[in-house]
Amino acid sequence: MDQPATVPYLLAKWQQGDPAALDELLPLLYQELRAIARRHLQAERANHTLESRALVHEAYLRLSRSSPVDVENRSHFLGILSRLMRHVLVDHARQQRAEKRSGGCRVEIEAALEAPAPRDVDVIAVDDALCALATLDQRQSEIVELRFFGGCRSRKLRPSSECPLPP
Repeated sequence: MDQPATVPYLLAKWQQGDPAALDELLPLLYQELRAIARRHLQAERANHTLESRALVHEAYLRLSRSSPVDVENRSHFLGILSRLMRHVLVDHARQQRAEKRSGGCRVEIEAALEAPAPRDVDVIAVDDALCALATLDQRQSEIVELRFFGGCRSRKLRPSSECPLPP
């Protein structure tokens, strides 16, 4: 008799090397992942080209291309995906910045004057600050990351001792 498709069961199957388990896992956690993505995007400018659905899918693709990692539980798995979302946003910001430097961006003066003041956070600066904090205190860096990007408010945060996935 087959085990029901629960999150812990699918996480265990994925860690054992079954890539189909990850495909089954995504729909079970999709709404939670979209909420995490929306929190990530709240700090971005209003007209950001990525939306929460695209951010979830890009993070999932990055995870599916990597080898399975040790995952303690559902929260730890969501934290890994939240970190991947942060990396997606940082990579996207770096790409946008590079395009602006190369002259690929052109803004009309009238449009610039009419545009509302940006409410975005410089995700590259945040990433640099988190990396700098990690050199001083890895745990504090992970707590800030989970609170700022992942929306975690729990006092019982248990970040991993090191980043299980490459950026």
